[in-house]
Amino acid sequence: MENMENIESIENISHNILLISDSTSYIITSIAQQLEELKYHVFKVDSDADKLSKIKDSLSAAIIYVEDVLLEDIQALVYIKDRAIEEDIPLYLIGDSAQIAEVENTIPKDIIVQKFLRPVNVKEIVSALDTFIKKEGKHNKKKILVVDDSGAMLRNVKGWLEGKYQVILANSAAMAIKYLALNKPDLILLDYEMPVCDGKQTLEMIRSEMEFSSIPVIFLTSKSDKESVMKVMALKPEGYLLKTMEPAQIVQSIDEFFEKRKGSIK
Repeated sequence: MENMENIESIENISHNILLISDSTSYIITSIAQQLEELKYHVFKVDSDADKLSKIKDSLSAAIIYVEDVLLEDIQALVYIKDRAIEEDIPLYLIGDSAQIAEVENTIPKDIIVQKFLRPVNVKEIVSALDTFIKKEGKHNKKKILVVDDSGAMLRNVKGWLEGKYQVILANSAAMAIKYLALNKPDLILLDYEMPVCDGKQTLEMIRSEMEFSSIPVIFLTSKSDKESVMKVMALKPEGYLLKTMEPAQIVQSIDEFFEKRKGSIK
């Protein structure tokens, strides 16, 4: 277990677990030790947005030990919520029923995998997290970056795809490029009409950078006029899907893309 002052980027670690707690109780220490015995890397961090933001590593899960300090820090709760949604990080909560209910006023229930009421059984928590990661963890899923300036559309796409894929959300081209600088998704779903930097310009930036120029891009947009389609297809994206399609059709198209890609690699 590492304190914030000593945290550096760790390479060749299969799974990083974020353990958020403002105390170092026996329970917290035991959870960290048992996870490390299972070869997880544990970042123990206070519930402070600035300290949390210093964790740059990809996270397989986060355990939140809910205390009054966290409940009084709405900035930390919002940071946890936003990062969990954007990076598809499964959350585990530990607390009493009133504390957990208060957290759920900020953090959507659908990104909370499991809740544990105090007093807790440490082995039960560690076993539940370990089982989830091995069966349904992000490393088992293809990674899709969805870029769209509409928060509602991002949530919709995440809802359609998250059962099969790891879904990361970006609400602007700048956020997408920032993510790509540190991560390589298996596919980018890109909107066409976005402020400041539209989908065509975003794709041009992606293609111009050697380190992520090979990442496949499929447009998911409401623009269906011939002129728009021709401009975008000239940049040779892997596909062009319309937002007006049924969600099941969009999911099927993405499934078929990965199936064809898998077949071409063999």
